[in-house]
Amino acid sequence: MSNYQFKRIFLIVMDSVGIGEAPDAKAFNDEGADTLGHIADFMKGLSMPHMDQLGLSHIKPYKGGSKPTTPKAFYGKMAEASVGKDTMTGHWEIMGLHIDKPFRTFPDGFPEELINEIELKTGRKVIGNKPASGTEILDELGEAHLKSGDLIIYTSADSVLQIAAHEEVISAEELWDICKMARQLTLDEKYMVGRVIARPFIGTPGNWERTPNRHDYALKPFGRTVMNELKDNGLDSLAIGKISDIYDGEGITKALRTTSNMDGMDKLNETVAMDFTGVSFLNLVDFDAKFGHRRDPLGYGHALEEYDARLPEIIDNLSDGDLLIITADHGNDPVHHGTDHTREYVPLLVYNPNLNGGKSLGTRTTFADIGATIAENFKVKAPEIGTSFLNELK
Repeated sequence: MSNYQFKRIFLIVMDSVGIGEAPDAKAFNDEGADTLGHIADFMKGLSMPHMDQLGLSHIKPYKGGSKPTTPKAFYGKMAEASVGKDTMTGHWEIMGLHIDKPFRTFPDGFPEELINEIELKTGRKVIGNKPASGTEILDELGEAHLKSGDLIIYTSADSVLQIAAHEEVISAEELWDICKMARQLTLDEKYMVGRVIARPFIGTPGNWERTPNRHDYALKPFGRTVMNELKDNGLDSLAIGKISDIYDGEGITKALRTTSNMDGMDKLNETVAMDFTGVSFLNLVDFDAKFGHRRDPLGYGHALEEYDARLPEIIDNLSDGDLLIITADHGNDPVHHGTDHTREYVPLLVYNPNLNGGKSLGTRTTFADIGATIAENFKVKAPEIGTSFLNELK
């Protein structure tokens, strides 16, 4: 028998699935944002019966949602305490880090000094250097890149430096090396770039396709997280999808890469079948990258329904010693202005097959309540912020 209340905790982050504007949304120019609600409205009804059975509609009523009398899970919502609305800030806070200095963004492109250094070190010219979506920038510059071998560099509303290259012009391995070099250059405080992302692609003009060889090079977390505590205490910390990239490998005992949301659910299933003690931590990136930033509410809605249809595979295979936590890291309302993330509440669903759910966990004031709960369960050092809800799971 395990010495812990729960031997295994499965944590799913539905990347960007916000559920309505946060109290401080105005400060982020995000008044009225509601990722889940607006997708449901656009689709004239969203069907997520398994999330509803857990309690999603009790947290946030939405068009098409069903509201069982007694949800199976404990449910609530969380506001972000850190000063940001990006992937790294949200994930780091989930594991107990409060970020009080936002990463830099580059609405006018990157400084000439940085671009010159990249050109000098790679021997290649840079084209682009502006905010753009990944599909738009390829439509605009993909053909020029094929002819010249120049690096396509672009950013977004996030703190990211993205480098795109055709795999027949620059191999994925060479692109990764270029991005590692760019990561070193952008560690300087004057840049404060959250992530450098390799964006390899293939195809021909009008038919570009990004490959699964994406790689993120993130800053290391600014302090220890609950995952560090788990690993250092001999517990398992399994990272699925871009989790390992987000934490730059810190506090991770095993990383499983993914190519899509559905591959992520497959990999999560693999960990459900494993014998381990600790956490299995999954990020489902497609919601954000493929649909939120591209302002595609229809595609986003279908992806949510596709994900929901896979949930029984996880839920039905959980044992009495398992805990499932489902949440998000920020919003990305596909009907909101721009292509930026949105400052929103995120859902909190907590399920164990042996517990009678249906109880509200209320409105939490920080994502770090998840990290605090995980720390208390596994009897490791608690993060400096966050209030555990472990004792509420009765």
